[in-house]
Amino acid sequence: MNVMHKLIGLAAFVASTWVVAGETAGPNGEKPTPYTQVTLKPDQTKALQSKKYKAAILMHTTSDFSSALIKGAKEVFAEQGISVVAVTDAEMDSKKQRTDLETVLALKPDVIISLVIDPVSGAAAFRQASDKGVKLVFISNAPQGFKAGKDYAGIVTDDLYGMGKSAAELMAASIGGKGDVALLYHAANYYVTNQRDAAVKTELAKFPNIKIIANKGIANPNDGEVIAGAILTQNPSVKAIYAPWDAIAEGVTAAARAAGRKDVKVVTMDLGAATALDMVKGGNVAGIVTDLPYDMGKTLARMGALALLNQPTPPFVTVDAIKVTPANLATQWQKALSRTPPDAIQKALANRK
Repeated sequence: MNVMHKLIGLAAFVASTWVVAGETAGPNGEKPTPYTQVTLKPDQTKALQSKKYKAAILMHTTSDFSSALIKGAKEVFAEQGISVVAVTDAEMDSKKQRTDLETVLALKPDVIISLVIDPVSGAAAFRQASDKGVKLVFISNAPQGFKAGKDYAGIVTDDLYGMGKSAAELMAASIGGKGDVALLYHAANYYVTNQRDAAVKTELAKFPNIKIIANKGIANPNDGEVIAGAILTQNPSVKAIYAPWDAIAEGVTAAARAAGRKDVKVVTMDLGAATALDMVKGGNVAGIVTDLPYDMGKTLARMGALALLNQPTPPFVTVDAIKVTPANLATQWQKALSRTPPDAIQKALANRK
């Protein structure tokens, strides 16, 4: 799972407000706006370039996801003449994030991009920024009680339903559209994984010759191998298993190998080097669905720039999901993270040719 989504569920929006109905829904049922609709006109760029605005990016952790997002945001800010005065890493600690925010506010930024680790305790922290007139754009969630258009410009997140739909399609394709499958789902009240997992189940139901014979919850990613091993023992007819994110998928593939089941296909979310390498080498991993953090960063910066011009911004924006297979891995890795795959993956890809 992208670290963006790890451990943030303890105080996230109540999952029931994020209804799975064929598309990703906002915290208050907002319809999603595609990220491609968030744009800046030449005259707006010209106006921004003359203002010498300052921006800060408050990240929750360091990861490939964070690096790609920061890169995209910095590129857009540079185009608009907005200087980035701080980039922080809260190390998945909400208290440190508050300290980071207070330190950054001393630099008097005009706009802040952030992923709020704890929406409850984060409300008081980010209220300090909104009270100072700082424009806020959030990744995936917002502080509890904050209102779009008043307290912050908007939220930018993944097309969560789209990710689930793509995973279901990859699963179906991997087994020729028929057979028994098993699903693991994230056993926590967190809207990101809840929507993705529910979408997989909903979309698989559209394949009449596919039967879900096991649906098991998983709270600790380290339990993936044990749970998958039990599924394979109890349900030897299983042809494919869905894992909620890459760390869990690593355990599922380990279980399949231990059971001598090279035939079992594994589909998961989020780019991870280990799962990607297994896929390229012809292992159990049949497909991966990823988001586009580089494009997300660019969209967040554009949202912030529009807010600085007091232009209306959509309250809830989604960034596309893309399917990753051995055939397109190099291209999709670059598209998602704006960099080439690790050397080991490139070598494995070269050996496939």
